Amino acid sequence: MVIQWFPGHMAKATREVKEKLKLVDIVFELVDARCPLSSHNMYLDEVVKDKKKIIIFNKIDLCDRAETAKWKNYFENKGYTVVYTDAKNSNNLNKVIDKAKEELAEKIARQVAKGIKPRAIRSMVIGVPNVGKSTFINKLIKKNVANTANKPGVTKKQQLLDTPGILMPKFDNQEIGKKLSLIGSIKDDITPLDDVSLYLIELLKENYLENLNNLYKINVNSDDENVFIMEKVAEKRFKKIGGDYDYDSTIKLLIQDFRTQKFGLITLDNYNDLLENEEQNEN
Repeated sequence: MVIQWFPGHMAKATREVKEKLKLVDIVFELVDARCPLSSHNMYLDEVVKDKKKIIIFNKIDLCDRAETAKWKNYFENKGYTVVYTDAKNSNNLNKVIDKAKEELAEKIARQVAKGIKPRAIRSMVIGVPNVGKSTFINKLIKKNVANTANKPGVTKKQQLLDTPGILMPKFDNQEIGKKLSLIGSIKDDITPLDDVSLYLIELLKENYLENLNNLYKINVNSDDENVFIMEKVAEKRFKKIGGDYDYDSTIKLLIQDFRTQKFGLITLDNYNDLLENEEQNEN
């Protein structure tokens, strides 16, 4: 399976980001805390370049916090500023503002030294589709500002520029495409969901086997084939149709159960996998 999805509106949005960068002081990149590496758009790093940026691990309430903490350290070791948020419930939004002020402290101090009254912080929100940008912006406005300007996403205290979700032009690693499909960043109607659901089973049996067995009341192990595990799920949840199980419904069930947190708190990006890949590349 090869997943590629970079429609015309994303190319247009990328151009708009480049054009608007000169208008902003800082960039907020939202990533999904369940797959912070896979949903981090390194392509946008090249677009943003030297502009101040904060990476926001959104949907922190949905992830495996112990695993995601490793990714926070990973990004911070590479020089990024990272903040956890659950924008849906307005958690840690004040911390985002505080971090933005810290990042811009030197610039503000220079303005004050020159006798220039600091203006409102202008920020841009970027990220792949479905990481919660609109919710983040709306909650940030409501939390920090009582009176908003006429334009959506613009406030008197802080100016926010929204951008459409922008995916990478191509996926060098197809696992990234599958993870983005699972979190809804790529539309289901253009995705081979059978492959995505089998990939989900692979991730679950390697890292969250107990969650998988408990949810479906099955007894499989990490050595079992993914198709065999899917059959066990189908056997538990769906009746046979014409001598076979309803695999289409099983595929949809697996993906929906992940998206509705039926498996519990899960992080799709496994930090140990990165370490193993780096070791292999070194050898």
